[in-house]
Amino acid sequence: MSSVYNFYAGPAVIFDEVLRRAEEEFFDFAGTGMSVLEISHRAKAFDRVMIEAETNMKELMGLGDDYRVLFLQGGASTQFSMIPMNFLKNGRADYILTGSWSKKALAEAKKIGDTSVAFDGGDGNFSRIPKQEELMFSADPVYVHMTTNNTIFGTEFNYIPDTPAPLIADMSSDILSKPLDFQRFALIYAGAQKNLGPAGVTAVVIRRSFLETADQNVPATMLKYATHAEKNSLYNTPPVFSVYLLNLVLRHLKDLGGLPAIAEVNQRKAGYIYDAIDGSDGFYRGHAQKDSRSLMNITFTMANEESEKKFVAEGEQEGFIGLKGHRSVGGLRASVYNAMPEEGAKALADFMKEFMRKNG
Repeated sequence: MSSVYNFYAGPAVIFDEVLRRAEEEFFDFAGTGMSVLEISHRAKAFDRVMIEAETNMKELMGLGDDYRVLFLQGGASTQFSMIPMNFLKNGRADYILTGSWSKKALAEAKKIGDTSVAFDGGDGNFSRIPKQEELMFSADPVYVHMTTNNTIFGTEFNYIPDTPAPLIADMSSDILSKPLDFQRFALIYAGAQKNLGPAGVTAVVIRRSFLETADQNVPATMLKYATHAEKNSLYNTPPVFSVYLLNLVLRHLKDLGGLPAIAEVNQRKAGYIYDAIDGSDGFYRGHAQKDSRSLMNITFTMANEESEKKFVAEGEQEGFIGLKGHRSVGGLRASVYNAMPEEGAKALADFMKEFMRKNG
């Protein structure tokens, strides 16, 4: 077991069981006599990993053969550009702005085509998620883009918006954390380093019929979704070790009982910490409005920066790592992704109560 509780927002905690399995296979993967770090991506043993990873992802999401799963490089940030390059041809795309990453996605789309903002939460410092009736879509968008969970500000959609066009979602920080009707989405993308495994691979889940509408004249071959779909994510050398570990995570989620089971644990984990915030009489102040709170990234502040520095320092001494907020907003943040053990969230809540008792 880890000697610390890792609350970093990403790269983030990975299940101990997954790391142990990777350790066992590190020098001899699937009886090949080679490490998975050395094996050719064209080898049959690794080809099975790619096939299984796509199958496991779709099984966990309740998706069938009308979807493909691609394992790409470049992080979610490359998807900010790939999406409009492939789908923003002769129309307008609507973007729902709920934080820093959705703003960056919009900025990239603006370089490529016409865009519109369906909602902008910036005036409220991105402290809440819009209600359905607040979403002002343009007349005939070609797609609508959303970010389901906002890592920096600690907000998360608790519903899937009804949209007048195919819905695209950046799920980098809450993918596979709870059951959703994933068939409502035309395209989902997620950097793995928060909830799926290590950095280096980005999962893209795309409806086949939506893929067929992509622009065939994208000038960069590597930036066409069709390129990777046709070659089963093997057009070039993929991030072999990252995909391998991602598949081990998917296996483990299935062993745990799938998304309904992990969602129950995630609710309890977040509940311990939010209860500590809500019961502190203002000693801790949550950033997100209560009906918009994230189960993955819990953001809060204290009376002043000195108190927050002391909290972080004493927390590290007790084995709580990664509690400093994002550099752009400051404050404090506890990221409790799927792999954070329940006892870690409970221990942090107890530490928060004891810190308040000594310093309140």
